[in-house]
Amino acid sequence: MIKHILRLPAYCLSALVLMCVAIVLFAVSDHPDVKLGWSLSHKDVLRAQKILREGSKTKPDEIGTLELSKEDLNLAANYLLNRYSKSAVDISLKDNKLKFIVTATLPENSLGKYLNITLRLGNVDGNPLPTITKFKAGKLLLPSRLASHLIDYGIRHSSLNNYFLLATRQIKAVKIAPEKITLQYFSDMETLIQARQLLTSSSDDTAFNGYQKKLAEVVSQHDHKWLLSLADLLKPLFAMAYQRSNLGNAIEENKIAIFVINDYVNKHQTHRFLSSKTVAGHYYPVYMYKRNDLAQHFIGSAALTASMNGQLSKVVGEEKELSDAEAGSGFSFVDLAADKAGTRFGEIATASPEKARKLQKAVSEIKDYRDIMPDPTNLPEHMNASEFKSRYISTSSPIYQDLSEKIDGRVAAIPLYSLD
Repeated sequence: MIKHILRLPAYCLSALVLMCVAIVLFAVSDHPDVKLGWSLSHKDVLRAQKILREGSKTKPDEIGTLELSKEDLNLAANYLLNRYSKSAVDISLKDNKLKFIVTATLPENSLGKYLNITLRLGNVDGNPLPTITKFKAGKLLLPSRLASHLIDYGIRHSSLNNYFLLATRQIKAVKIAPEKITLQYFSDMETLIQARQLLTSSSDDTAFNGYQKKLAEVVSQHDHKWLLSLADLLKPLFAMAYQRSNLGNAIEENKIAIFVINDYVNKHQTHRFLSSKTVAGHYYPVYMYKRNDLAQHFIGSAALTASMNGQLSKVVGEEKELSDAEAGSGFSFVDLAADKAGTRFGEIATASPEKARKLQKAVSEIKDYRDIMPDPTNLPEHMNASEFKSRYISTSSPIYQDLSEKIDGRVAAIPLYSLD
């Protein structure tokens, strides 16, 4: 009896291996179930990016709602798939179920060119979150529970796990209707910071290393008798981006340049601006207006905006200042001005290929940090929570909004931020 019990794990493992082999054999084919080669227009890409970023507009600790049509789902899903491989998905809504037909192009092999998977999701037994109700690998129909376990196991033991957790952990309910789906989600500050860490890392190591080498060269030539200005880093790296870029890759080159500078400037503050790659060699604090915290805020907000969006950068900036008011250096409109300027910089750097190219040229010709950030030295700062509340009530009060808009006006007055 004991012998049979001890053999049970081996039997289970064998069954799992055989099932995986069966899936591969039936799902791999020389014929795609979904037509490949869907070419997204520039308008399609912008729409897909807007859909994917829509959820981040909800402030931390609030319940958000997102409605997506069948067209929205197909556009966003195909945009994501085509960023990483030549794949396609066809999503349809029928009988309060979501049906996915997915075709992925495989590396050269003897079994077939394509992997074809069909699955259907629905709300079962009143569960607010959908589960798999049907799964087919090619023409092989698998029990839905087994398919769920296999997919879950595959994701959690692959490089997709962090993205999967980030995308699904905060989802509270998904309602599938005949014409649309409605998602309810809860966004907390921890998730936003994790998103920043995950999404500001560059996948192009060759390009990243090139910019990193350039930055190391600039730092090595710096005269230690002088403060290292953020402009001293931005100018040569964006000149390099201008030389390397065309309309097809300008946005990505700008992102990498920003991420490399952010990694260096915020090297000793990984709890705020999380990053995994740093420039070797001597480290000099980086300054604007004789303050290194302004350079940190500026480039950190630029990196966050370049990786996600300006709304999220604004939320994180305000949350950080409110946190400082409770237990820290105090609420600072000076820091907030740097956040706003950095956010605007990141927005233009990634707004469109044309603006990305214009910004590269403009930044490569700046004289100093005054060309990227207005003088904030007369703004209120060092306010604890009670002082902030007595003077400005909250971040939604008219008096706070009035000063916030004035700072926006100062930023907008800088010629760099009015590129046509």
